[in-house]
Amino acid sequence: MADERDNAGEPLRVALGDLRSLAEGEVHTCTADRFDVMVCRVAGQLYALEDVCSHADTTLSDGLLRGHVITCPLHGAQFDVRDGSHLGPPAYTGVTSFTVHERDDDGAVIEIPPKPAVDPGFGTPGGIFKTR
Repeated sequence: MADERDNAGEPLRVALGDLRSLAEGEVHTCTADRFDVMVCRVAGQLYALEDVCSHADTTLSDGLLRGHVITCPLHGAQFDVRDGSHLGPPAYTGVTSFTVHERDDDGAVIEIPPKPAVDPGFGTPGGIFKTR
C-alpha cells in the first residue's frame, strides 16, 4: 500500500489496490497508517471502518455484515458501515469511518485523518489533569 500526504494537516491517502473484485457483502482487511481497517462493499459502494469494536476491542471484520450493518462477533454491538455510528448497546460510541475513493485507473484509496494535535497541558507529565 502506498501512502501519500500532500501537506501537513491534510488527510493521508492510502492506496488499497484494485478492489473491483470485492463482491457484494464481502470484507477486505488491511493496515493503513495507525489503523487496522475493514473495507466492505454494500449496494455497489465501498465503505471503510476502523476494524475494532468500540465496546470490547474486538475485530469487527470477523463479525456478520448484513446490508449496511456490521455486527461485532463478541457481544453483538452493531455499527453502520456508512458512517461508523453505533446502533445501540452494548456499544455507546461509534468507530472511525474513512472516506473511500474507487477509481478505475489506480484502484481504491482511503483517506486517513491527520493525527490530532496533543494539548501539552493535558495528561502529560507535569501537565494539568483536567476534569469537567
